[in-house]
Amino acid sequence: MPQIQSNRASKKPLPYGRRCPVARTLSIIGERWTIMILRDLVRDGPRKFQDFEHSLEGISPNTLSDRLKTLEEHGIVVQRFYEEHPPRAEYVLTDKGRELRPVIKELREWGEKHTR
Repeated sequence: MPQIQSNRASKKPLPYGRRCPVARTLSIIGERWTIMILRDLVRDGPRKFQDFEHSLEGISPNTLSDRLKTLEEHGIVVQRFYEEHPPRAEYVLTDKGRELRPVIKELREWGEKHTR
């Protein structure tokens, strides 16, 4: 059984250790819904919390909040405030997050080819 190591940024365990870059990546973006959040940001640009709730049918507000927080902690998305009273924010990909665009594109293309 693999030893579980702590992931300091999100305080979630890393079940596969730190040696494998794929495992490290999946510890950040591999949870259910996270790729779909990234898909929406890549496809549609900045999104409000409510936009995600609408496009990701079945996601609970707590899960959505948790996934966005993890992405923020790892510098993949940032919250950008566009109104002060009441405070309103949207989520935007950072440069680091935009580097995931080719990954999302390849996943889409693979799905189109192999999952019909």
